[in-house]
Amino acid sequence: MPFYLKQPKQSIISLLIGCLGFMVCLTACQDDSLQKAKNPYEFVAPSNFPEPTYTFYNNELTEEGFKLGRKLFFDPILSIDGSISCSSCHDQSLAFADDPLHPVSIGIDGLVGTRNAPGLANLAFMKEFFWDGGVTHLDFVPINAIESPVEMGEDIVAVVAKIKNHSEYPALFKAAFNTTEINMPLLMDALAQFMLLMVSNNSKYDAYLKGTASLTTQELKGLKLFDQKCESCHSGILFTNQGYFNNGIDSVFSDSGRAVISANPLDIGKFRVPSLRNISLTTPYMHNAKFRSLEAVLNHYDNAVLPSNTLAPYLIQANGALGIPLSREEKEAIIAFLETLTDYELLNNSIFFKD
Repeated sequence: MPFYLKQPKQSIISLLIGCLGFMVCLTACQDDSLQKAKNPYEFVAPSNFPEPTYTFYNNELTEEGFKLGRKLFFDPILSIDGSISCSSCHDQSLAFADDPLHPVSIGIDGLVGTRNAPGLANLAFMKEFFWDGGVTHLDFVPINAIESPVEMGEDIVAVVAKIKNHSEYPALFKAAFNTTEINMPLLMDALAQFMLLMVSNNSKYDAYLKGTASLTTQELKGLKLFDQKCESCHSGILFTNQGYFNNGIDSVFSDSGRAVISANPLDIGKFRVPSLRNISLTTPYMHNAKFRSLEAVLNHYDNAVLPSNTLAPYLIQANGALGIPLSREEKEAIIAFLETLTDYELLNNSIFFKD
């Protein structure tokens, strides 16, 4: 007789009850997981993204910390004359890039910077920051803007003093970090928490990867061309290899780029490869805002690359010609694809709205 027929009925019932209990528990756990994933103040790395580079272990992201960072991001208290905030150069409706009317950063007293303010997205996955990679940890990004003489023009010690004497900030710091202490590291932690949630992975292209949206014939053509002609530098799901290259927009360099940091003459004219996510919104383009449209960018790569000693090898053809040959139709298709990288959820996410 088969063994299972010899088992007492009570054991079978107990087994069924146990299985039912397990399923109820599993369902409850799944529900808890779903609820947790819906928490807008929780950092959730997209499954197809690389591992975050940010050190969350020493700056745990919380709702209170995020909201403190948001208040600071919009507060001109960070500048010496109370006229400039982080949001002055990073507008959510523009994928946290600057206004096209400000090709380079405009700071206190109308002072003009030398580089274009890039969009902010997926910062938790970036290895280095700024066009020259001069900062290697997100926590130290804001202090550069605060102490820049042509941006906020303030001393960080003075900023901390102003915040300590503020009517609201002491209580907000206490709620965020459970301490009455207010100092530069906690100030930077709060701003980092706000920026860490700027995750961009809900574009039409992302929906296409998930199988929940289709690309048009033109967009698919652009994707294929992009993979053939652009992917060397703008690679992977972040659309950047995070390297530094001279892309031939100048042959004489008033801004040495990466060489400012490395002091290596082989880095003159090299700048960080930007992510192309939300690129259709972040005009003008390049570190010096040279190009006002994506068409102008592609025209440059097609027929206007300038020679120099550090020019990226990707831009030197086998016959010695410079650039990436592109027909008008190919440019139109690539631009159609690039427009699928716009993340409207990020642009309209109310958690980033000013209080």
